[in-house]
Amino acid sequence: MNNKLWQSLANSWKIPELRKKLLFTAGMIAIYRFGAHVPVPGVDIKALENFFNSGAAGAVGLLNLLSGGALGRVTVFALGIMPYITASIIMQLLTVVIPRLEELSKEGEQGQKVITQYSRYLTVGLAAVQSIGYIFLFRSEGALPGLDFVHGALILFTFTAGATAVMWLGELITARGIGNGMSILIFISIISRIPNGVREFLSGSMSLVSQIGFIIIALAVIVAVIWITSGERRIPVQYAKRIVGRRMMGGTSTFIPLKVNMAGVIPVIFAASMMLIPTTIATYLPGGQNNWFARTFGPNTVFYIIGEALLIILFTYFYTAVTFNPVDQADNLKKYGGFVPGVRPGRPTAEFLDRILTRLTLPGALFLAAVAVLPWILYRELHVPFYFGGTTILIVVGVSLDTMRQMEAQLLMRHYEGFLK
Repeated sequence: MNNKLWQSLANSWKIPELRKKLLFTAGMIAIYRFGAHVPVPGVDIKALENFFNSGAAGAVGLLNLLSGGALGRVTVFALGIMPYITASIIMQLLTVVIPRLEELSKEGEQGQKVITQYSRYLTVGLAAVQSIGYIFLFRSEGALPGLDFVHGALILFTFTAGATAVMWLGELITARGIGNGMSILIFISIISRIPNGVREFLSGSMSLVSQIGFIIIALAVIVAVIWITSGERRIPVQYAKRIVGRRMMGGTSTFIPLKVNMAGVIPVIFAASMMLIPTTIATYLPGGQNNWFARTFGPNTVFYIIGEALLIILFTYFYTAVTFNPVDQADNLKKYGGFVPGVRPGRPTAEFLDRILTRLTLPGALFLAAVAVLPWILYRELHVPFYFGGTTILIVVGVSLDTMRQMEAQLLMRHYEGFLK
């Protein structure tokens, strides 16, 4: 197995196009991590370390994790990719509500470019608002001594420009690299914090038996995530024979793969982003991290976990509907002479696909919600660092699988044996 894995890695390096994409992605990641270590001037890092290490950071601590520690260091890329993700969520929701945006989404590539441009403008606005909030928060914690208007404006423009640059890096990775740019940057941010999590995990108050038990549970969760993510139902499709010119076309059999978790890791990222909006806003209200709203709905509270689980289920259905349209699929089958055995072409086929997709999505959505919730119980009982929470495990494993599938497709196109079986 190891020999095959290394052989697949060697084969991926032999393909010029894939090698170029891998090097480009690595270059963008290097720029992202460099920007995450370039601090803005005039910040008391010691005061910030005390704030984050005291356990009072709450939602800001989770945002610090998703930014790879850049927020805790008050660097150029302190906001990370989260403003862009939040803007993308808002635009996708508005596309369903606003008719004009819905028309643009149906205009193909040109309409999508307009929606993407709107998302970019909204990202800049959200980044500016978040920057102002962080300036007030850090000043209240004594991390910005002697703050004046010029210094505050400098931090505001630096944070906003950094979020815009991260958005650009994510789009470049999606267009010219390997994997989804947003997911890759969050993945890199999380794994960059894992060494700190391992150190806290080993030096914590857990007993050896508890540590071994947690490691076994974490490995079981990873295996379950891979199993569910790879699961699919194949709908058989038969193409009728037809004569085109002097040649006989069709008469072949194939299938439509419907995955149990067609939305991948995107619903988890979206749900975490949406749940952080109200809790982050609450930290800027009187009382900061200790006000009633922040203590009741902050990360690792019952209401936060329940809300995140419900949003994961909602976004799984929503993103699946965006990714796979049964009506369009049925129309394409009918157009090219394909049909599902035992089902009439057209509307009956669309209803058949929609019924199967709905039944498949439910266990996938419930599984994602369960994996996000169950490790929280371990966190409450065993005080495991958040680096090993269910959300982070789902993101790391899901992004890894998606990236490997893209590399797999490139290898199989050139008749090489891939990573996955």
